Order: sequence, then C-alpha cells, then structure tokens
Amino acid sequence: MSDTATNPDVIEDAGDATYRVTANELRQFVERIERLDAEKKDLAEQQKEVMAEAKARGYDTKVLRKVIALRKRDKDDIAEEEAVLEMYKEALGM
Repeated sequence: MSDTATNPDVIEDAGDATYRVTANELRQFVERIERLDAEKKDLAEQQKEVMAEAKARGYDTKVLRKVIALRKRDKDDIAEEEAVLEMYKEALGM
C-alpha cells in the first residue's frame, strides 16, 4: 500500500514516485507567502503615508525619492554618473 492510501495529505506525482508533496507543507508555504504579501502591502501603505506627511510639510517627494535611491547606491557609481552628466551638459552647452 502506498503513502497516498495511508496518508491523505501525501500527493504523489504519477510519473515519479520519488516526488512527494505533503498537503500540509504546501499549505504552510502558501500561507507564509500570503502573510508576507500582506506585510508588503502594509509597508507600502506606511511608505505612502510618510511621503504624504513629508509633502504636507513642504518637501518635494520626487526629490526625496531620488535622495533615497542615491543613498542605496555606491558613492563611486554616483560620482561617475555625475561626472558623465556634467560632461554631456557641457557638450550641449547647458
């Protein structure tokens, strides 16, 4: 008698008896992912609230987002990009 007959939580792929998934384990993974998705949604909402608060206090949120993105990057990469930007602007007479 196979595991499937003795344990209804075990699902066997007909093509490969070595591939087994327990329904309980699968359910746990799905529920964990769902909880993480809910947390991401909550965090995104909190970020929107902080941006709205900053905007209400007079900060330019577009620039604020750029500052946040810059803080995540390597300083050498930023310096190189700024140097190239200056070179392009000079070439265009800006």
